[in-house]
Amino acid sequence: MPEKILILGIGNVLYADEGIGVHFANYFQKAYKFEGQPQLEFMDGGTLANALIPLIAPYDHLVVVDTINSANANFGDVFFFNFDRAPAEVDWQGSAHEVEMLQTLNMMDMVGDRPETYVLGVVPTVLESMSFELTDQVKGAVPTMEKALVGHLETLGIRATKVKDLDIQALAHQSCDT
Repeated sequence: MPEKILILGIGNVLYADEGIGVHFANYFQKAYKFEGQPQLEFMDGGTLANALIPLIAPYDHLVVVDTINSANANFGDVFFFNFDRAPAEVDWQGSAHEVEMLQTLNMMDMVGDRPETYVLGVVPTVLESMSFELTDQVKGAVPTMEKALVGHLETLGIRATKVKDLDIQALAHQSCDT
């Protein structure tokens, strides 16, 4: 059982669906109450990639929440997988930060300081400059993302109980205002 777990939201909030990782991590932290032994923390990783290495390394377990690309998937499809066993159809070329995050995780692996890593990803619809609006497909993926993360946290000894019904789009606007 891990002692320290990090939920890391990745993405650029200025590019519509590209910001879903950051928005979802913020949403999940605010909408749920957590009980259990492992220490659970949330972080907005933005598009920092390599700069995140010293921040990620102290954790035993990492869940990266981000957009993901797959040629055979539909917009809004959700993927949840162990980074070491990524599905063959996942393509890490969706955006520059995805490639940089992949390189960051691989570099950490090479030196032996990458925590056990899972990826919770959704296929984006719009990666449009200067838009804080999430598309209906990506907003519609949120319940599936929630279910995947709640189930995964249960396997790690953390019970996540929903305590608030929040609108992820409203939270996206708030987080961009601050």
